[in-house]
Amino acid sequence: MDQDTLVRLAIWRLIMPEMRVLLAHIDEPGQDGIATYERNGGYKAIRKAFSSISPDNLSEMVKQSELRGRGGAGFVTGMKWGFIPKNQAVPKYLVCNCDESEPGTFKDRLLVEKDPHQLIEGIILASYAIGANHAFIYCRGEYFEPLVKLRAAVKEAKQLGYLGNNILGSEFNLDIIVHPGAGAYIAGEETALLNSLEGFRATPRLKPPFPAIAGLYRKPTIVNNVETLCNVVHIVNNGVEWFKAIGKPKNTGTKIFQISGHVQRPGCFEFPLGVSLREVIDIAGGLLPGRKFKACYPGGSSCALLTEGDIDISMDFESLSKRGTALGTASIIVMDDSADMVKVAHRLMQFYQNESCGKCTPCREGTRWVVQILSRIEQGKGTFEDLKVIVNVCDQMAATSFCPLAVGAAPPIVSAIKEFKGEFEAYIRKNPGANSLPKMPVSYPYL
Repeated sequence: MDQDTLVRLAIWRLIMPEMRVLLAHIDEPGQDGIATYERNGGYKAIRKAFSSISPDNLSEMVKQSELRGRGGAGFVTGMKWGFIPKNQAVPKYLVCNCDESEPGTFKDRLLVEKDPHQLIEGIILASYAIGANHAFIYCRGEYFEPLVKLRAAVKEAKQLGYLGNNILGSEFNLDIIVHPGAGAYIAGEETALLNSLEGFRATPRLKPPFPAIAGLYRKPTIVNNVETLCNVVHIVNNGVEWFKAIGKPKNTGTKIFQISGHVQRPGCFEFPLGVSLREVIDIAGGLLPGRKFKACYPGGSSCALLTEGDIDISMDFESLSKRGTALGTASIIVMDDSADMVKVAHRLMQFYQNESCGKCTPCREGTRWVVQILSRIEQGKGTFEDLKVIVNVCDQMAATSFCPLAVGAAPPIVSAIKEFKGEFEAYIRKNPGANSLPKMPVSYPYL
């Protein structure tokens, strides 16, 4: 990267509370329309790609940028694209996952409501790179306004020649179908999403084969998140080195942090990866008056808690993994000292019980058992042995379930017991028979 670009980036970081790339024009009136989007530089990336970047080179650019998936798993996007079989005369598909159902997440809704053409352009680039002529946007069914905005954006793009046959005079053809989801949390899992897209019940598939080999209609398919695809536009426009200069090694680019809960100004804020938890909470106005930070879920509800001692932790994939939690979708659910962690754990497991597809026994039965035990504890009828039972059931769910739903349901509950054991025990002590049940033969060092 040239020296001038480095200087500009350094100045930007000093004077801006955020570093807006994906959200740069989010507050501008008319940005959801194609005229304003083009005026702000929209669709330059596909012109550049079609004129001077081959599909293989585009895939390599994204791989070199070290862009990681923004949907939760954090897998390297360019590497994922590379799994698509080469030189096979079979249809290939790109699927955009906009089934945003994780508690605490709302970034994709903001992007498709306020700047849908940024996503359309990202889909065109990704489809061009993998050789797909059909793309699908699977949008959460309850997102009524985003669905309207997406359909209007697709229509506008097609009218101006950005979609359809021979896009911008090239040999590349692409059609995009906007598909409303079926109202199931499990449809956010990529193989369950593909089943739903095909018209079947949203239940996960056995892997392998992975979608890149046998995905939609059993053809090679790439499933990417909304935010991931939007980033591709800026990588093409600004270059690989520009993107890698933002964030940290192996954590390049910006991330949209969603912050909700006990803060004064909840919302979406865009920072380079590696920003501290404290900085994100501060830009959201800090805690409510007179309150003290207690805990937060850093990546949506499907991860372990962070507590007061983690307030300066770096918000990136590796740092949070070392702490035993995850960046996930960077959906920070903040709780102050008024939060009752027993009620939090109970409500969360109720959500996962309701959203379990029921395909596998550990998830279907495990979530139900934990809800029943937590309900008993909250009613003052629990025992001290119940805590060990909960942890045991959660461990079994995480180890033996068919898909990631139960894997994500376990950490928020286990970490709540680990970090706030005293609150659970206070409820249990209300029961005169709290010590009456026989002990389990399993020992957990932190209980």
